Amino acid sequence: MQDLKVVEDNRIQKLIIGLVLDGIGTISFSIPLLGEFSDIIWAPIAAFIMSRMYKGRVGRVAGILTFVEEILPFTDVIPSFTITWIYTYFFQKQKE
Repeated sequence: MQDLKVVEDNRIQKLIIGLVLDGIGTISFSIPLLGEFSDIIWAPIAAFIMSRMYKGRVGRVAGILTFVEEILPFTDVIPSFTITWIYTYFFQKQKE
């Protein structure tokens, strides 16, 4: 029963971290011109963090999509960390 508690805590921790990281990505969008330049720095960092937060194929694919989303202009408002969290915990098939 205690293992279930650890899994739940990990889920909530990942959600909170994801929301913060999505917020950081969105903040850069709010600063005209400077924001798009900062994406050159933030995109690889966000992709790296995403690939470490979610292991396996989900992490690799999400890392690539996060990099593309952050590097493209005007796409910073997409909450890629939150979307990945929702996919992982609500839509991905559970291992039995």
